[in-house]
Amino acid sequence: MNTITREQGERADIAGLGTRYLLRGEQTGGRFALLEHTIRPRGLAAPMHVHEREDEYSFVLAGRMGARVGNVEVEAGPGDLVAKPRGIPHAFWNPGDDETRLLELISPAGFESYFAELAPLLAGGGPPDLDALAELQARYALQMDMSTVDSLVERHGLQM
Repeated sequence: MNTITREQGERADIAGLGTRYLLRGEQTGGRFALLEHTIRPRGLAAPMHVHEREDEYSFVLAGRMGARVGNVEVEAGPGDLVAKPRGIPHAFWNPGDDETRLLELISPAGFESYFAELAPLLAGGGPPDLDALAELQARYALQMDMSTVDSLVERHGLQM
């Protein structure tokens, strides 16, 4: 693989967050994964959560990305990089009226598969299987704080 065109790359889309796989861990010797995320206008991509095993870096390509990392809130635009270190609670969203597009570097690799496993759990249209979600999060050493959804939506004028 030398080139991945705009039309290529496996997708794993969930409400509010689109994911296109550019490089998976098996292509990088497990060192990192590279994804393209799209966040719909005024969409919450993820509430506060903590990764135990990996660091994430978001490089904004288009639009604006709001993020809270620990106790610091930022708004990043094209060309800006936001670091979300392991062990630090963080959330991210699109504060604008246009789609946000960013590159997401995950290091080490492995967590990128979470999105592909999450998408079918949320695709049913009804309430998700909470036991299956808890098992998935535990397997990826992810602590998701769903109690932060309402406050993030209200504070930043997001839409669910």
